[in-house]
Amino acid sequence: MAIEIKAPTLPESVPDGIIATWYKKEGQQVARDELIVDIETDKVLLEVVAPAEGVLKRILKPQGATVTSNELLALIEAGAVAAAAAPTTAKAEATAQEPDHSNIEVLMSPAARKLIEENKLDPNSVPSTGKDGRITKEDVINFIGGAKPAVAEITPAAAALPVVAPAAGERAEQRVPMTRLRAKVAERLLQATQSTAMLTTFNEVNMAEVMALRSRYKDLFEKKHSGVRLGFMSFFVRAAVEALKRFPAVNASIDGNDIIYHGYQDIGVAVSSPRGLVVPVLRDADTLSFAGIEKSISDYGIKARDGKLSIEEMTGGTFTISNGGVFGSLLSTPILNPPQTAILGMHKIQERPMAVNGEVKILPMMYLALSYDHRMIDGKEAVQFLVVIKELLEDPARIFLEV
Repeated sequence: MAIEIKAPTLPESVPDGIIATWYKKEGQQVARDELIVDIETDKVLLEVVAPAEGVLKRILKPQGATVTSNELLALIEAGAVAAAAAPTTAKAEATAQEPDHSNIEVLMSPAARKLIEENKLDPNSVPSTGKDGRITKEDVINFIGGAKPAVAEITPAAAALPVVAPAAGERAEQRVPMTRLRAKVAERLLQATQSTAMLTTFNEVNMAEVMALRSRYKDLFEKKHSGVRLGFMSFFVRAAVEALKRFPAVNASIDGNDIIYHGYQDIGVAVSSPRGLVVPVLRDADTLSFAGIEKSISDYGIKARDGKLSIEEMTGGTFTISNGGVFGSLLSTPILNPPQTAILGMHKIQERPMAVNGEVKILPMMYLALSYDHRMIDGKEAVQFLVVIKELLEDPARIFLEV
């Protein structure tokens, strides 16, 4: 009996996807709930598993094909067993000599699995550094970089690998298709710059009090909350929540000629992943404790690295915080995340000489940037919003007292 394998139901915000990788070939045995195909959308990488045990009878959507919600991808012959053909031909002999990775039991992230399949590697030979012995994408990249294999063709996954130095005088080039996520990010950034009246206002904050508070309690915090580390982001999220309550326009969005004022604070946190920039959302951030914020951000970071973020986790958001400081950025102009009307940019903490009560002191300072849609937010509101953020961070007790 033939069983249909269909694409998952996609939300309205994701019209279609592309077949990224087939992990099985026609005629190969599949186990129930075994990963057989990845579908790449402009938000996440979706994994499709076999609904039953049997043989992959026919692939209807090859790699690179565009698919929509619930579209038929392949057929499985339920209960069938793959025939073990004798390698009597040269082609069969070559196939028999090629290692078969279709039934890998080694734990690995989807991105790592994709690289291993495309480079025909034995997963047992790749050293793992992930949790519970899981192979990460970085493990595969490091393994390939050390082996320095000959690359016959350029694939999207290979674009992330170390580039072999060209011979003297050679002008090497590589043409690699954009991933769906990268293309969507480019489209949204272009849309934001072309369809909004975007301005940016700047300020600076003395991080001494936050740093002292964090240093004083970080060990106790981590012990109290089962290994959750106290970072700077939780202070910024809580400060942003308080400021958004005072300036509802910054927490609003524009829908055509209508303004939607949100009675809640869903804070998007920009996270860098191997596939590009993603923005998972902290739902009802005003109800989250410092530990809840830090744990959620940590979990999102791990999911982003392993390609496990769901579409629901990246949908919505009323305000976004982007931290370029983790990469060393001293000052930048963040771009809006439509339909949101504002985004806060954090940057590197750097000691600078500052004039304090007529004296020069060396203080740990951070530049803050607030980009906003001038159609919705007046300059006065944007400046005052950023001043509130500054005041709350320079005197963090006000965050807890909500004053």
